[in-house]
Formats: sequence, C-alpha cells, structure tokens
Amino acid sequence: MSMNATISRLKQGGGVIDRYREFLPVSDSTPIVSLGEGNTPLVYLAKLSARVGRGCEVFVKNEGVNPTGSFKDRGMTVAVSKALERKARALICASTGNTSASAAAYAARAGMPCAVILPAGKIASGKLLQAFVHGAKIIAIDGNFDDALRIVRELGERDDFVIVNSINPDRIAGQKTAAFEIVDLLNEAPDFHLLPLGNAGNMTAYWAGYREYRGRERSTKLPAMIGFQAVGAAPIYHNKVVEKPETIASAIRIGNPANWKQATAAISESIGAVDVVSDEEILDAQIWLAQNEGVFVEPASAASIAGLFKCCDSKSAAYSFQEIPDASRIVCTVTGHGLKDPDVILRRVEELKPVTAKIDNVRRAIGS
Repeated sequence: MSMNATISRLKQGGGVIDRYREFLPVSDSTPIVSLGEGNTPLVYLAKLSARVGRGCEVFVKNEGVNPTGSFKDRGMTVAVSKALERKARALICASTGNTSASAAAYAARAGMPCAVILPAGKIASGKLLQAFVHGAKIIAIDGNFDDALRIVRELGERDDFVIVNSINPDRIAGQKTAAFEIVDLLNEAPDFHLLPLGNAGNMTAYWAGYREYRGRERSTKLPAMIGFQAVGAAPIYHNKVVEKPETIASAIRIGNPANWKQATAAISESIGAVDVVSDEEILDAQIWLAQNEGVFVEPASAASIAGLFKCCDSKSAAYSFQEIPDASRIVCTVTGHGLKDPDVILRRVEELKPVTAKIDNVRRAIGS
C-alpha cells in the first residue's frame, strides 16, 4: 500500500466502517466518525480450554481494548456517523456506563453535543469519569436504567435528539462486525458463542453478523448462542420484567432489555440457551481469568466466563457442555476492560498494609 493510501485510510479512522463498509448502512457521502475501533484480539485460552477438556478450544473476543474500553465503540462509530450525515443537532443515550462513555467520546470526535441519562449512584466510577471528561451533559436520575431509557425514548421523539442506544439499528449494524472478525480469524464460525446479557444488543448483533456472513458464504455454519444474566437481573431467563434489578455487574443491571425479543429469537433460532450466574460466580470468574489467563475484564464481562464454568461444572446449568462434541470451538465475548468498573477490586487493594522499608520485612511479606 502506498504512503498516500495509508494516510487516506488513517484519516478515515481505520475502524470497522473502513474494514466492513460493504456490510454497513453507509455510503460515500457518509462522514465517518471513527477512533480506530474494532480489530480486537481473539485470544486462545489454554488453561480454560483444558478446564473444558475433550480437545475443545476456548477463545475470548477481548472487546475491552476498543478505544473507550468496551464493545460499544463498534456500534457508536456507525450510529454517530449516520447522525452526522443526517445533520442531527445532538446525541442522547441512557446508560449503565459504557454507552455513555462511548457516546461522549464519539460525540466529541464529531463535534456534537451529547446528553447522557444515568441512574444515580449506579454507575461505575471509571465509566462516569469518561463521560465527564469527554464533555457530555450528564443527568443523573432517581431511578434505574429502564427508567432512563424510557425518558430517552420520549426525548428521542423530538427532532433535536438522536438516540444512540442499541434501539438504534445503526448501533446493532456496527456491533455485528465482531462476528465478522471472529469468522475471518477462525475461517469458520465457532460451535458455541457465550455472551453476557444486559440490554441484549450484543446477542442480537452477533447473531445478525453470523447469519449475514453465512449468507455471503464466508462461513458454512452458525454457532449456538448462549447468554448469561446475573441472578438479580435476569428478565430474559425468567421471562418476566425485573422491576428493581440488582447485581454487582453494573453493565448488565437491566430489568427490561430493549432487545429482548430479538435476543430471544437469536437464542431460539441457534438452538442456544439463557442461564443465570450469581454475583459470587461472576467475581470468582473475573479473578480467575485475570490470574490464570492475564485478561482483566469488568464484572459484567466475566458473566460469560462464569457461565462457561457453570456449563462445565454444574448439573443445574441450562446448557450442559458435557454433551458437546469433542474438539468444539467456543468463543466467549468479554465486553469491557476491568478498569472500567474497578470499585470491587479497589476495596481489596485498600486493605493492603505497609511494611517497614527494610529488606527482611519485605522478604517475609513476599513469603521468601
């Protein structure tokens, strides 16, 4: 590639629109707003693969290395680009944190005002800081995410706001590119794909991406889609709205998912399943993944890992991996970086007590 061609691609942002333009709702006249999102690592996990056993291969799609630290950037580049093309005056979103961080960053990139509606006291500090530093107008409400989304829907009926939550189809279009990347790397769709389930946009998007790639003969099969919700925020699992969802995993603390119907269809069509994991299982999986595989994810992301443990180890799981074929390929999406939601881990760090600055004291503390 010539230097001029390289510079031209860099000016386009080098993100998912640049790589997958033919699959996205953009044209030559669409002004591209990108921060170089996508192309995230698909990491083979040897220790987790050994835990599953029978020659199975487990990979994580590490979306925490996107520009704002979560998968939201994939959809946001398309949603904001299309909003700019339509000459929208401002962006608005409801958020448990990651959407607000991404919307604020891409709005700043586009030179557009952005308002985010957040449930007061329910947002991880790392995500709230991102929305603030990128210049978004932050409104905290006395309610939960579902209340925030209801208000955003009403405001979105006005001409001056474009909603950039996953109810915006442009968001889903961008997010499906993660499925494309997985197939491009594996040269085939995996046998199973495990995801955390919050607002269920990712389940909807990945399934759309896998189906579209198979329709274009880029793959020959479709994975079983397995979603995991927290015990205290499991409306899809119970098929019932949760009025007051509660979980340590703030990104999936949602009681009435906007993409409920679409996610349920994806699970059904793929012969998949939905199950629940406890907060304790989520936190244990977060620590295990960091200490055994070197991948640090936020609690909500660890739901997919906790779910895999449950599928392998528990007879009460909705989907038993004891019955899967040998040498199956399993992909787990981890949706956000651990530094996005560090509060629980920080409480453990704060328990550290200093020792006297002498070598003998330090050696004893090390245990050597």
